[in-house]
Amino acid sequence: MPDNPDLPGNIGTIIQAHAKQYLEDPEAAHHWDTSVIGGSGTVPTLLLTTKGRKTGKERHAPLLCVEDDGGYLTIGSKGGAPNHPVWFLNLRDTPDCEVRVGAARSKARARILEGKERERAWKKGTDKHPVFQSYQNRTERQIPVIRLEPLTV
Repeated sequence: MPDNPDLPGNIGTIIQAHAKQYLEDPEAAHHWDTSVIGGSGTVPTLLLTTKGRKTGKERHAPLLCVEDDGGYLTIGSKGGAPNHPVWFLNLRDTPDCEVRVGAARSKARARILEGKERERAWKKGTDKHPVFQSYQNRTERQIPVIRLEPLTV
């Protein structure tokens, strides 16, 4: 699995190990113990697969998520870094993706939320994962909120 250019040093290795675990044992990887990166415990995650905007190759990113009316919300925080995560840029350019939540796997389409819809989703996301508000406080960019909508076939 290629290195994730978004993440420095050890944290990148930990996140890549989580992505690998998700591919090999999705049930175990779905509930991730964040204490390995200084977090407060176990949280639900999904595995997002995007198409690299420069390479065209599949890229995997395990992300914190919040269920939302048949879809999933995720937040492009990158820990409050000044620039957006690569997975978000990939979705911005190509919103069709794949989402794995535990063993469940589906094609999905990403929507970057704006206005009142973003405000509602931001509140829902930060109520579930308060760390995102501290990430927002670290950066001048508005951290994006993305809704992943599973596609029915």
